[in-house]
This record gives sequence, structure tokens and C-alpha cells, in this order.
Amino acid sequence: MQIKLTAAEKKQLWIFLAVAFGMPIVMGILMGISFYRGNDVSVFPNAQMYYPAAGVMLAYILTRKKEEKLPMKFYVSFIILTGVMTVTAIISMILPEIPFVMIIQYIIIIGSLLLWIPFLMDKKEVRRNYGLSLGDGQKRRPWLYVLLFLVLYFLRIFLSYVIAGQPGEFLKLFQNSYVWINMMALPINFFLVFTAFFGEEYGWRGFLQPMLQKRFGKRSGVLLLGIMWGFWHLPINMFYYSPDTWLQSVVSQLLTCTGLAIFFGYAQMKTRNIWVPVIMHYLNNNLIAVVAGSADVISGQVIAWGDVLILLVLIAVLFAPFIFSKAYGKEAPQEQKITEEYTEF
Repeated sequence: MQIKLTAAEKKQLWIFLAVAFGMPIVMGILMGISFYRGNDVSVFPNAQMYYPAAGVMLAYILTRKKEEKLPMKFYVSFIILTGVMTVTAIISMILPEIPFVMIIQYIIIIGSLLLWIPFLMDKKEVRRNYGLSLGDGQKRRPWLYVLLFLVLYFLRIFLSYVIAGQPGEFLKLFQNSYVWINMMALPINFFLVFTAFFGEEYGWRGFLQPMLQKRFGKRSGVLLLGIMWGFWHLPINMFYYSPDTWLQSVVSQLLTCTGLAIFFGYAQMKTRNIWVPVIMHYLNNNLIAVVAGSADVISGQVIAWGDVLILLVLIAVLFAPFIFSKAYGKEAPQEQKITEEYTEF
């Protein structure tokens, strides 16, 4: 079902787009300049992760009515952290000799720890009204969807080895003590860096997905979100992930983001809990370094078109089928009302 956005929602959407996509364009230009100067640009991708959530928060703050109560303590604190990340990225291109790659990690950790304070200080009801609740009390078992994502994630790795004719290499991963130690550390580390992944998911799944689904329908809305999310990574693809094969990187990003948008969107609609896609996004990004044995594999990738084709097959087999699930089907009258209320937060 397609429903026109209200005037207030349109205004919120434009504010969100201006921040979530406008900032990556501006910062992407600076990132490109810094890259061609031979500088380390890894601070820029970290800062970019904060823009979507900051866009949502500014949209709500700038359009709120007098009687509306926002989780202002958390919102203001997060926007300040976003500003610090942005300024740090800019300074990193001016003073490249300073090890900002380490500094930015400390900022994320300290910022994440400190932001739990204003988050818990805001009233529970206010947090729930703006999609920040840890659950809705309906016993939807959100952990099951995180577990399902982990199964799909490792199945994707296994199938990659099978296609490469090296299925035995998959088993060797679990014979490496480094993998087990770092996997056990993941739950603890989440609380130290959650702001980066919340920064994306509060924007994509918490705000833009319900907006697009309301306007274009559940399936079309989430597919459009996946494409937008993929192109949002453009400066990162060009100057960080894969500068030498950036076109292949962009296509791979579009495939990955569309596939993950389908599954993350499915989990979001089933649980109505923003923290589920936040955790899944965290696992998706951090397991790359755990499985590879080093975080260095994230940048400077060389991607062949054959790799893109394999990725297409894996996404089509593992994640795309969820678009045909009941969660993406036509809403019953009662379910439609709940969705509309959730859209408004």
C-alpha cells in the first residue's frame, strides 16, 4: 500500500537527505583531495557513518511541535559527537603526520561510552516514541534474527570457498585461535563502538525505510533504500575500499547493500527494534577483520568482475529471497495501523 507523506514528513525527509547525503558529498570531495595528496583517509569513512542518524535527529528537532518531547539529551550528545568526528576528519587532511587513525578510534570508544549516559537519562517512554527502545514488550525474540544473520553470514563465506574450490579452507578458520578470541570479544566491543553502527541504522532502518515503504510500498521502498544506501558509499568505494577497482567496488556495494537492506528490513519489521539491525551491521563489518585475520583487508581491495558475479549469486541465494516473505506482503488493516504509527515514531 502506498500512502502520500504529510507536509511535516516531507520536510523531515528533505532535512535528513541534506545531512545524510549532503555531508558525504562535501566530505567526499575533501576525502578525494586528501587521498590524492597521499594521505591516510581512514578517518573519513568513520565520520561518514554518523551522518544518517544526525540527519534524523536534526529533522525531528527542527520540525518538532512545542508539546513534543524528544530524547534531547541523547540527540544533542550524538550530534556533538558527529561534529567532533567531522572536524577530526578535516584536520586529518591538514595535519597528515599525526596518527589520526588511532585518535579516531579513541574518540569513537570514549564517545560511545559517554553516550550511554544521556541515552539512559532520557525517559523510557520518550525513547520508545522515537524508535530508541530496546524492545516493545511483545516477546518478538530479536536474538533469533541476529542468530539467523550469523548463519547466513558464515554460509556466505562457506559457499565462497566452495565456488573457489577450497571448501577445506572454511574449516581452517575455526582452527585459528585468533578467530575464536576475537569472536568472543565482539559482544563486549559492541558497547565501545555502538555509535558508529547506530549512526547508520537509525537513519536507514529507523527513519528512511518506513518513509520509503509508506510512500512506495514495502518491497519497492526497501529496494530503493538498498540502492540509495549503496550509492551513499561512493566516496568510500573510490578513495578507501578499492581505489584501483572502484567501479567494481561500487557495483559490489550496490549488490551488498540491496541484499542487506532486504534482510535488515525484514528483521526490523519483524522485531520493531532498531538495535537488531544495529547489531547485525556491527557484526557484518567486524567479522570481516576477524575472519581475514586483519583489519587491513577492508581498504585497498582489488576486485575482479568475476568476484562481482560470485557476489551477485550469493546475494541472490542467501538474502534476496527474504523479499518474498510475509513481512513484505500486503498489510492487514491492524498491521497497517501499527506500521503508520511506527513511521511517525
